[in-house]
Amino acid sequence: MAKKQVQIRHSRHNMDYVLLTVVLFLVVFGLLMIYSTSSYESGDYYLKKQLQSTIIGVVGLVIMIKFPYKHLQKFDFLAIFVSIVLLLLVMTPLGVERNHARRWLDFKIISFQPAEVAKIGVIIYLASIIEKLEAVGKNAIRTPKGLSIIMIPPTIIAALIYGITKNLSSAIIVMGIAVAMLFVAVPDYKWFVGIGATVVAAAAAIVLYVANSDGGESGFRLARVRAWLDPESYSTDKAFQTLQALYAIGSGGIWGKGLGQSMQKRGFLPEAQNDMIFSIICEELGLFGAMAVILLFIILIWSCMVVANKAVDRFGSLLVVGVMAHYAIQVILNIAVVTNTIPNTGITLPFISYGGTATLFLLAEIGIVLNVSKSCK
Repeated sequence: MAKKQVQIRHSRHNMDYVLLTVVLFLVVFGLLMIYSTSSYESGDYYLKKQLQSTIIGVVGLVIMIKFPYKHLQKFDFLAIFVSIVLLLLVMTPLGVERNHARRWLDFKIISFQPAEVAKIGVIIYLASIIEKLEAVGKNAIRTPKGLSIIMIPPTIIAALIYGITKNLSSAIIVMGIAVAMLFVAVPDYKWFVGIGATVVAAAAAIVLYVANSDGGESGFRLARVRAWLDPESYSTDKAFQTLQALYAIGSGGIWGKGLGQSMQKRGFLPEAQNDMIFSIICEELGLFGAMAVILLFIILIWSCMVVANKAVDRFGSLLVVGVMAHYAIQVILNIAVVTNTIPNTGITLPFISYGGTATLFLLAEIGIVLNVSKSCK
């Protein structure tokens, strides 16, 4: 009896405090960088807005740490249904346009991007459905029916995100999460080589379609691809933001100009506190600061991997894999965009870029991971 009590006491203190510390540091650092980046033009406006969302997000994190994560499995289909409904509501008067994009829902008391809700919804649904299919039989997932049950809902969500909100980056993240979780469930490399080849072929087909189209959304996407390939030719238009970000990165050197000393944030780099904040980090803190931030994200993702490996049940493990995939994809895409490695698409750097909705839900996801870590072996 005494031995059992010791084990229970140990499980209560098994939470991954390294992960929690890294996340809290990134949050505080993000607030500091948002103020540094935006204060020249907007004072403390963005800092106050982000601080409000962060406080709510921390409350959400604490709630998710306390909430038994196994109960989330009861809401698997509801999570997908709610995500679809919220995305459809963007087309109603509840949907609002900001920065030339209609991606938000405004309920007066609160406004948010339903795409962020959909990401968590997809993670919960896939973790639950994969565990249920594995319980049916070892090869249940490999059947056409099993694959359809797993992949069709995320595909619908991604299609709605892109079709309704024109948010390509969020659609890519949703599909990336789905593929990552499927890979963990079915570690068959031949399948994923086939999926990769299909994705490349689809991307080539889309580029060819866009290349033969003029105007509209296709023309907009084509212009971004051309600006990526030859930014100097679009220096006053589509590539302006990217070029200014590259100037910031190049001028930072090894050690940077010093916190608050960026020149590009002074009206040269548009919306520097959002997608391009990593370039200001490079300018003010140099290569050293940029590598330190990347190292923190590597520790965060590695910690998630450790929790996933040590989780006591399949559902908890898959939840953490979904969150880990979300963070990894978003960090890689953001840094790739800022460094012009891929065409420009709006995507934030977790915890550091300005964005209340994203921060709130990202903290909730970390709460789920920490909840799972409490019961790890």
